[in-house]
Amino acid sequence: MAYRAEIPYGCYWSTPFARWQGAFANLNAVEFAAHVTKRELARRKIPAQVFDHGVLGFSVPQKHSFYGLPWLAGMAGAGHIGGPTLMQACATGVRVLLAGAQEVESGLSNVSLTVTCDRTSNGPHLYYPNPRGPGGTGAHEDWVMDNFNCDPLGPHAMVATAENVAKKHAIGTAEQHEVVLRREAQYREALANESAFLKRFMTLPFEVPDPAYRKTAVTLAGDEGINFSTAEGLAKLKPVVPGGTVTYGAQTHPADGSAAIVLASPERAKELSRDPKIRIRLLGFGQSRAALAHMPEAPIPAAQQALAQAGLDVKRMDAIKTHNPFAVNDILFSRTTGADIGRMNNYGCSLVWGHPQAPMGTRGVIELIEELAQRGGGRGLFTGCAAGDTAMAVVLEVSAG
Repeated sequence: MAYRAEIPYGCYWSTPFARWQGAFANLNAVEFAAHVTKRELARRKIPAQVFDHGVLGFSVPQKHSFYGLPWLAGMAGAGHIGGPTLMQACATGVRVLLAGAQEVESGLSNVSLTVTCDRTSNGPHLYYPNPRGPGGTGAHEDWVMDNFNCDPLGPHAMVATAENVAKKHAIGTAEQHEVVLRREAQYREALANESAFLKRFMTLPFEVPDPAYRKTAVTLAGDEGINFSTAEGLAKLKPVVPGGTVTYGAQTHPADGSAAIVLASPERAKELSRDPKIRIRLLGFGQSRAALAHMPEAPIPAAQQALAQAGLDVKRMDAIKTHNPFAVNDILFSRTTGADIGRMNNYGCSLVWGHPQAPMGTRGVIELIEELAQRGGGRGLFTGCAAGDTAMAVVLEVSAG
C-alpha cells in the first residue's frame, strides 16, 4: 500500500551526532532541537505557518520537557500547532514518522513537522518519593545509566541481549569485527569530497551554540567522537561480558543530537519539495517484539511486516539501512533475510555515528532517502530495534522524473 502522506524532497535535516559529554552535552535537547528546526526551516525557506500539526520524540527527559511538542513548536516559531510527544527508546524515530503519517492519512493534517532529539549526556537523576519507605526514603535512578544497565523485566543489561542472540545463532567475535570494519569503510564514503553525502541533509560546518544561544561555542566539521578501527586493534579487545563475544568495538556509543522530517499531503509535498521531480512515498510500516532479552532479533519481523504491507520482499529493496547498536544485529538480519550484509548501511549507520536514541531512526531514514535519490530512485527499507526487545521498520520509495 501507499500512504497518503509524502516526504517533500529536501524537507528534512539532522545535526551531526556528538559522542556523549561532547559538544552538545550542556544543551537542553528540546531547546537545541527547536533552535536547529527554526534555522533549518529558514534555510529551506519553509514558513512555519505551513504546519498544522507536529510530533516530538525523545527518550531522555529534559528540563521543561513535560510541555513537549507545544514547547518545541513555540520556540521554533510554530506556536500555532499542537501534537503529541512520543517515546519508544531507539524506535522513536520511526514511531514519530508513523504518527505524522497517520495524521495526514486521517485528513487531520496537511503538513506535519516531526522532530526527534535526545541527549544521553548529563542524564537526569530522578528521585521517587515514598513516605512509607524506611525512614520516609524513596527510590532513585540515573535515567540513562541505570536503564542501559538493567531491563527490569529480566533483569539484564542491553549487552546481554546481544550475547543471548550471538550464542543462539553462533555469531562469533571475529565475524562481528568484520562487520565493524565494513561499516566504518562505508561511513568513510560519506566523508568523501568534504563530506558531500552528509551535506545533502546536514549543515556543515555546524555551529554549536552556547547554552544561552547568544554565540557559537564551537564549530564541528561533522559527527564528533567517531572511532576508526583496525583489524589488529579489534582483535586485541576482550568481550565486555566474560566468556561472551561482544566487545566494545562491536557496539555503538552513546551520543547526542537531533533530526527532523516534514510530512505532507501529495499536493503540499510537491509545493514544498526542493526538487518537485523527486517524490518520496511511504509504502509500509512494521512493528514487532522479540522474546525477552533477545532485542537484536526484533528488527527482522518488523521489517517483514513493513515489506508485507508494501507488497514487496527484501530482494526488491535497492537500499537497506538498520539501527545496529551491535554488529550482531546486521549479521542475523543478513542470515535470516538473505540481504547482502556488505551492501546494507551504505554511507553510515548508528554502529559508527552513535546512539542518541530518538533521532537515530530519523537520521537513518533521511540517509536512506538520499542514497536512493543519489542513485536515481528506488525502494528502501529501514529497520531497527529498541529497548524492551521491540522494533519498528518503514519501507519507502523515491522516484525521480
